[in-house]
Amino acid sequence: MTNTTATPSLFAPARLGALELPNRLVMAPMTRNRAHADGTPSELMAAYYAQRADAGLIIAEAATPNRVGQTYANIPGIHTAAHVAGWRAVTDSVHAAGGRMFLQLQHGGRVGHPDNSGSIPVAPSPIPLPDTIHTPSGHQQAVVPRELTLDEIHSTVEDFAAAARNAIDAGFAGVEVHSANGYLLHQFLSQNTNQRTDAYGGSVTNRIRFTLEVVEAVAAAIGPERVGVRISPAVGANGIEEGDTDAIYPPLVAALARRHLAYLHVVFADPEQPLFRRIREIWPGTLIANPNLGWGVPLPEDGGKHAAERLLGAGADLISLGRSFLANPDLVTRLRLGAPVNQVRDAHLMYVGGAEGYLDYPTLVAA
Repeated sequence: MTNTTATPSLFAPARLGALELPNRLVMAPMTRNRAHADGTPSELMAAYYAQRADAGLIIAEAATPNRVGQTYANIPGIHTAAHVAGWRAVTDSVHAAGGRMFLQLQHGGRVGHPDNSGSIPVAPSPIPLPDTIHTPSGHQQAVVPRELTLDEIHSTVEDFAAAARNAIDAGFAGVEVHSANGYLLHQFLSQNTNQRTDAYGGSVTNRIRFTLEVVEAVAAAIGPERVGVRISPAVGANGIEEGDTDAIYPPLVAALARRHLAYLHVVFADPEQPLFRRIREIWPGTLIANPNLGWGVPLPEDGGKHAAERLLGAGADLISLGRSFLANPDLVTRLRLGAPVNQVRDAHLMYVGGAEGYLDYPTLVAA
């Protein structure tokens, strides 16, 4: 789904594999910490996503493929029967409201804590996160992760494939493999977190190997047309320093392109950046671009519409927005009408639980 003619409108329909999308706006995955303590999605989550079902596509928040991959408290999993049943209630609610959903699969790697997962976090190398981790008892300093053995790397790949099958059983149309934002797959890509000397460390070919193996296993499990991948070139989230960004992503994207996947999702895409333009040249399929609207600052008055349209003009096919959807259940309508947008109530983003700041953002009709 590349743009070869005039730039389409954000509100023009699009096709993603077997899905007919009513518009080109994607709700980006955002951790909100509203799952039950065991990782089972809650009734609050079903209501939250159903409120936003007019998005062309919802990519649900990161769900862990195994217990040790858990990052923070009260995030969802997708590795038990209870998780599948909980997510099924979410997808049923979204489908009833006319929506479409993928599920993001994320292993936290070193971004975790024993008080959250019950285990020492694992990572490519025993290099700790230079930050604190939120736990049920508050923020604690991150611990030194345990280096994954080769057998554990292989079993983690299998866990991703099993999680993908669970996601389809739970009613999702597909999954997004999270290789971005400083979590496990991104840790393998980056020089400062991957200091291995085996087949998974050192050269670019070796450092992209784990992401490719995960994607191949997931695609084999559910079909490549149901699999997307998220990347975040040069984004230093969670202490990441890639070291050779321009060398990593062209071969990674080229290798992913040969897998005939549903889409590639680029975080903080900049239409003026040479690497973004290079990725668009290499990637033959649907490209989802996520503009950088800032963090810890107010949303732009237009909710990100101008930034989204610039990315469409630069060759993106779909545009993902995060905080704009978080604060505006009827974001598509607001952007279509040029109406004012709700601002995010930062105090209720994460960790606090409950419906406040989650389900109570007003729609235009309510306002």
